Amino acid sequence: MRTRILLSCLAAVLTLLVAAPAEAGPTRTPAERAREIATALAKDPLYIDPAYKTALPANLQEDVSKKAGALGYPVYTMVLPLTPSDEFQGQEQNVLTLVMDALKRPGLYVVVDGGSRFPWYEAKNVPQVNEEKLDASRTRALEDTGYDAGPTEVLARMYELLAQPGIPKTSKRPSGSVSPVLDPEGRGWGVALSIVGGLVVLVGLGLVIGRRRGAGRGKTFRIPPHVAATVAAERRRRLTRETNAELTTLGSQLAALPATAGAGLVHQHQQAALDGHAAASKVLDSSPGLVDLVGAMVLLDKARREYAAAVAIAADRKVEVVPDLCAFNPLHGRSSGRPTKVESDGTTLTLPLCDECRQALKRKSAPASLPGEDGPYWYEDSVWARTFFGTTGDDLAAAVARGELSR
Repeated sequence: MRTRILLSCLAAVLTLLVAAPAEAGPTRTPAERAREIATALAKDPLYIDPAYKTALPANLQEDVSKKAGALGYPVYTMVLPLTPSDEFQGQEQNVLTLVMDALKRPGLYVVVDGGSRFPWYEAKNVPQVNEEKLDASRTRALEDTGYDAGPTEVLARMYELLAQPGIPKTSKRPSGSVSPVLDPEGRGWGVALSIVGGLVVLVGLGLVIGRRRGAGRGKTFRIPPHVAATVAAERRRRLTRETNAELTTLGSQLAALPATAGAGLVHQHQQAALDGHAAASKVLDSSPGLVDLVGAMVLLDKARREYAAAVAIAADRKVEVVPDLCAFNPLHGRSSGRPTKVESDGTTLTLPLCDECRQALKRKSAPASLPGEDGPYWYEDSVWARTFFGTTGDDLAAAVARGELSR
């Protein structure tokens, strides 16, 4: 009975902790939010957003600060709740660019989404470190800490590796524990279903719990199923609120645009934005599950980019090229670099992937895919699976309008 009460309390606490990042604060411009963070960094080079501050144990914060401070050059670390509706549009690069401009100090700037574990960085006038070592240190840190680690553990390990001489090598992890998925070398579609099914929940818990070390070495802390289900449900509710809020905001902005007609670029982008908005609304009205909900988010993201293009062209400004969201899991955020060729059974797909998913494929490991009802979402017969959330060239909004959510 005592154990049952303890687990129930843990479930309630974790629900509050995961829900915290969704609380809305005063409306700020991106520049204002960046100046706020820069002011805090000038006092303490480790900035933890208030949404995570109380959830993050002091010893983990101290470990990051200590290892960053030992590098011999300024390091500014930010742990933020990043979502498509925040001041930075959920993009780490926006955070880095604006905060660096606001702080105006040389150093290594690092940001990580508190619900993820993948650090993004930008070096400004730091001759002691180069891109090769930064990339190698981040990759090795991700390999060494594993999927159950929180972002602060990855950061601490990354800084530890940066302090070492030379370029870190890939860790020698045991092979065979995870089956490759969509191997870029064309070796098959094997999937470790038991792992990917819980990844979305685990990354949300990683910040709070981290990994157990010391006397329990070799024993992994496991989240009770009912606690994981509670957290997953709250994350879904939060995503629903955020997506509905973006639907309303974008709808108001589209309604305020002057009407256009003809075959001009402004009209084309404006119409595409309207189509994407309408399709997202249709999905949200269908009592969506997690995959459908993410699909609505993807449609709104595409509509938002089309809206921005229409506004830019109308103002005679250059249209900013914004990368697609990660095809394996749009919740990972924007893809990076050139699209990745993925081969299997004689079929080749070119998909936009985030760095973490691309690195997983290179290691012959299963990427942290968005889970469906029975393994990765692409196992399902849905428009999201058939098009990898519209990244294979298909018109996702048109497919939804035709009623192709499922067959």
